[in-house]
Amino acid sequence: MEVLKQFLEYILTPSGEIFIVGLLIVFIVPILVHLYIAQSTPYTTLPSILLLGPSGGGKTSLLTLLERGDSASATHTSQTPQSIELTTSNDHGATTFREAARIDAPGAHRKFLLVDTPGHGKLRNQHAMTKIASSTLRGIIYVLDAASLDDSLADTAGYLYDVLLALQKRTGAGKTSKTPNEIHVLIAANKLDLFTALPASLVKSNLEAELSRIRQSRSKGLLDSGVGDDEIGSEEQDGWLGQYGSEKFSFGQMREFDIEVDIIGGSVIDGKVDKWWDWISNRI
Repeated sequence: MEVLKQFLEYILTPSGEIFIVGLLIVFIVPILVHLYIAQSTPYTTLPSILLLGPSGGGKTSLLTLLERGDSASATHTSQTPQSIELTTSNDHGATTFREAARIDAPGAHRKFLLVDTPGHGKLRNQHAMTKIASSTLRGIIYVLDAASLDDSLADTAGYLYDVLLALQKRTGAGKTSKTPNEIHVLIAANKLDLFTALPASLVKSNLEAELSRIRQSRSKGLLDSGVGDDEIGSEEQDGWLGQYGSEKFSFGQMREFDIEVDIIGGSVIDGKVDKWWDWISNRI
């Protein structure tokens, strides 16, 4: 009892030592609590999957299908980005995305954000480039209409060129600073339910051929722009997609920049998106 009395008198008597100990407790304890919470939580901010692609490809329909689980709802052209929170599980027994996305599905659950962006030519680049720079980005799904690709090839490939080039520059910037997260790209060839739709293999070859043409055209445009000879080499290389100086572009060239590109067919209207969902699950 006497010891307790002496201890209380010591800590209640103003002194320099007590003041210093009090300050240490006030400042150090919150820091330790924050570090504990941060280490015990897998993500302080949810990882994200970004939906990109030209208007009419089916991005927003895919978003509503994955959100509702039964069917896609009627949509209109997006004017602003929108995101939804989804859950995926590592249940290898699930045969469809509807089973793997259930809240009560077996296995470990992982939450993520699926972010839809406008596909209109005047709106898309601004929103896309901002989202690509995010540190939470884990993958990009580039949704296109495989049934009308012949008519929209130039626009579809032009936007894809900008997206891949932005990812390439993002990786290049990381070589002189903190390496950014590896980003994979899924080209989702949608609307395979239509008889005019091209299979994934033809979508791949047509896009590679058009990206080669765009690359050469932009390089020639730089040469004709009046830029000084000393500046052309640097600027041309900065805007060159894939292996610099190669005659033809291929998606395999993006591996040099830690970018893996997959082309998988599917149909939002028929709910055939299980392979796309598996791709998402492997990125989260």
